[in-house]
Amino acid sequence: MTYKAKEMYVIGRKMLKEVLLIIIGSLFLAIGTDFFLLPNQLSSGGFTGITTILYYLFKFSMGTSMIIINIPLFVIALFKLGKRFFVKAIIGTGLLSLFLNIFEGIEPLTGDRLLASIYGGIIIGIGTAIILKANASTGGSELLGSIISKFKPTAKTGSIIILIDFIVVGINAIFFREIEIALYSAIAIYLSGQMIDIIFEGTNFTKMIFIVSNKYEEIAKQIGEEVERGSTGIYAKGMYHEEERVMLWCVASRREISKIKRIASTIDSNCFLVISNAREAFGKGFKRK
Repeated sequence: MTYKAKEMYVIGRKMLKEVLLIIIGSLFLAIGTDFFLLPNQLSSGGFTGITTILYYLFKFSMGTSMIIINIPLFVIALFKLGKRFFVKAIIGTGLLSLFLNIFEGIEPLTGDRLLASIYGGIIIGIGTAIILKANASTGGSELLGSIISKFKPTAKTGSIIILIDFIVVGINAIFFREIEIALYSAIAIYLSGQMIDIIFEGTNFTKMIFIVSNKYEEIAKQIGEEVERGSTGIYAKGMYHEEERVMLWCVASRREISKIKRIASTIDSNCFLVISNAREAFGKGFKRK
């Protein structure tokens, strides 16, 4: 196989994987919308909320409305975000619209708004994360956010999307004249965001622990022997007493933190501990990329 043929094979394989992810993600989005949110007049924000209003006001098909209101964004995306992103956005929006129309007439799984907001938010979050992993879009607020950030680089895409979501949810509540719609929709939006974080960053959150003690050598040795974690000595200066000392820095899993705290406090009851979250850790003793 020639170098060019091999390169084409890799590109083709990557494209196929991205298309499969877009299909799966769009399917999840449609299920979360048609089986949970739409029948209960709820919204996950963005353009889905607008199409929900159009559905109840004019009986427009949600999938068809989704394509129509995204057309102006597609035109701008073609020139500003590149052909590759444009094609994937077209595929994502087209598939989502297709699945929404297919599932639209099927009986919803629940009429309880609380359950609908919980399960709908989780499923939509999973679908959104899968599509984002494919570096794609199903149109709507995320596409609009990408376009705005392209025109104004200082604008944060995430902040734009959140702002659009809350505005649309507010409009939904005004249209249906029920504040509960906004409250339940907020639950769906929150859970959706949490699921995106979990899928992208996992559940094995790592912790960092900083230990200030005069017995740092003994503590570091005990942590290495008992917990099998390495420690790094950082030279620091306490500004209150202007005293120079060594501060231990250690990265560990959540279940190991209690052991490290016990070791440090047993060796030096006057030690000072600070524990903070580290979203992920890669390398020896932790997962590989």
